[in-house]
Amino acid sequence: MKAAVKRFLKDERGLETVEYAVILGLIVAATIGLVVTLGKWTGGQFQGVVNTTAGTGAAPLP
Repeated sequence: MKAAVKRFLKDERGLETVEYAVILGLIVAATIGLVVTLGKWTGGQFQGVVNTTAGTGAAPLP
């Protein structure tokens, strides 16, 4: 039984898969953060346009 455990602990097959999964997780997390940040920035820009045009007689946005 101990030999099987030692073999299992020394076996490095599959480590590449784990590494790729970790890298993919980091990429996904960074992408989600970027999309959220850009969404907030874009919303702020549009709100600024609405606030600027509010007193100019422009038609309000629905």
